[in-house]
Amino acid sequence: MARRLRFNGTGSGEGSCPAVHEDLDSGEVIVHGPRLTDPADIAQLQHLDEDEVPIVVPRNTLIDFGPRDRDAKPRVLDPEQFARLFENFQHSAWHMEMRRRYAVDETTETYAQFVRGEAPTWDLDTPWSRTIRAKTDDGAYVGRVRIVDDPPTTGQLYLLAHAWKNAALGEDVRNMWRAEANRVNLPDEDFWIFDSHIVALCLFDDNDNLTGAELITEPAAVNQYNRLRDVARHHAVPYDAFAARLSAQE
Repeated sequence: MARRLRFNGTGSGEGSCPAVHEDLDSGEVIVHGPRLTDPADIAQLQHLDEDEVPIVVPRNTLIDFGPRDRDAKPRVLDPEQFARLFENFQHSAWHMEMRRRYAVDETTETYAQFVRGEAPTWDLDTPWSRTIRAKTDDGAYVGRVRIVDDPPTTGQLYLLAHAWKNAALGEDVRNMWRAEANRVNLPDEDFWIFDSHIVALCLFDDNDNLTGAELITEPAAVNQYNRLRDVARHHAVPYDAFAARLSAQE
């Protein structure tokens, strides 16, 4: 069945390409214009699939004739789709960890070792470990700020110990008391920021299981999350110094 397309407009005075059309049913936008053919230019494009054709469109054409209304329905990724974000980021991945408990941690042998009072045997060769190590070895930044209650929950103490493994993979791990997070107005949200332009707001069920992530790409909203990242990193303490202070209080 053919699409129902609406011609939105063109930047050409003669009515030729490049032009913008909109699918009236799906809301998808179709743009046509001159192909990008220089191999040196094409080599710089990211995520270009074999069946995709790069085209060149003047900025004003998109501004003038692109749809104005954004889809109000949240874009939710399932856990498998969310996991692929860690394979595709190029420069940075950063996590704000606000939760008191992560159910997935409690399914691991290292968690069982920790609650028994044993030193966990960290595995640095898991699929996740290999993915993150490859990124940091290539110069990418991976970091996180973990919020800790006073007194800390068992899950938070486990993650404080787990920070050794994060750091061994090249991550920058910091901690902050929840009272301090509240003082500087950090929201009670758990999220990742990828390459400073994609935010994945983590979604959990009532049993603290990760069910997916809401994808946020609207520039103004992303900029706000980037500001929150900067605030959190500024006020947080490196995990080893935080652990030492916590031990001194006991």
